[in-house]
Formats: sequence, C-alpha cells, structure tokens
Amino acid sequence: MADETVHESEEKRSRQGISTFFRRLARRLGRGEKVPVDDEQTVAFDPPAEAELEVELEREDGKISLEIEMDWEAEDGDIDTDAHESKATFQVYEDSAGEYRWRLRHDNGNIIADSGEGYASKQKAKQGLESVRTNAAGGHVVDQTRDETVENEDSGSKATFEIFQDSEEKWRWRLRHDNGNIIADCGQGYASKQKAKQGMQSVKTNATGAAVDEE
Repeated sequence: MADETVHESEEKRSRQGISTFFRRLARRLGRGEKVPVDDEQTVAFDPPAEAELEVELEREDGKISLEIEMDWEAEDGDIDTDAHESKATFQVYEDSAGEYRWRLRHDNGNIIADSGEGYASKQKAKQGLESVRTNAAGGHVVDQTRDETVENEDSGSKATFEIFQDSEEKWRWRLRHDNGNIIADCGQGYASKQKAKQGMQSVKTNATGAAVDEE
C-alpha cells in the first residue's frame, strides 16, 4: 500500500504553546483515549497499549531538529479523520424572552457551560460560542479567591478562566475575553472549588471539538 499523509501541519509556536500541545497528547495517551492531532480535534489516532517510539535530535546546516515518531501496525490502532473527540454538543436555542442563547451539554446530559446572556440574533449567539470554541482549551486560569494564577500557558487564547465564590459561597468559574466580556460561565454553583475546577476542565477539554445543534 502506498504511503498516505493523513494530516500535516506546520506553524510557529512559543515554547509554552508547544508544551500545551504535548500535554494535550500526553493526557489522552495516559487515559487510553483517542488522541487528536489538530486544534479542531477532527483528526485523531487510536494507538495500541504499546508502540515503537523513536526520538531523533539532529544538527544540520546550522539548524537543530527534534523528531518524535510512534509506529504501530495499522490493525492495532486506527486513525479517525472525522473525529469530533468532544463529548459535548453546543445547543443554540431561543429563550422565553425571544433572545438567542447557547449551552454546552455533555453526553451525560449535564450542561457544563452556557452563554450567560441572551443575544439579539442567532448569528450573534453562534459568534459567541465560536469565541468559546476558539479560546477555551488554552485559556489561562486565575483563582480570584487567592489572587493567583493557577495555570498560565502562552497558547494563543484570548480569554481567561476565573474561579471565584459567589454571594452564597458557591464556587463558580467564568471565561472572560481579553476585551473584558464574559463569554461563558458555569451556569451553576458548585459545593467545592475542586468540583468547579473539574467542571471548568471539562469545558477546556470538550468545547473545541463540540458539534453545534441549532434547535
């Protein structure tokens, strides 16, 4: 069978951005899940429990290259070229006030994020959710109750997750764009900070590749 290049990409990223990419791969490998290779999570590979790993560090013509390669038999692990690896779906709907909103519903039925506000048109609501799809995965994380950054990765995201306590001492998160607008929130209070962080992580994991369902 002739060689087939299923996916190839090349772009300049910061050191932290590259680290973010490898951490995403490492998390999926560690959990034994399919591993997406693109930011949209539409191309993924499903490696076996064991694979050949080759690491090559080379210096040539004034340049240094690092190549990391995994090899396994095709029958031991396949490639999915239509791999919406997300376990959630964006739902766009009209509320009782005639405004358009979106919510991100996990496959288990739970709503893990929502728009937090109504939009005048469906198009505006879809633009809002697209901003979340673009910025959630690499969003910085700031714990406002301790005035500290929990996670700060130079990943290209233009938004920051803020963890805070509301007036009823429930734990919440919200995703704030660099322009100051809140583009997503958790929609509910959590009994503990850990639960809020778990909910936030589910959004970071699932938002990018989530399909859109227009009700």
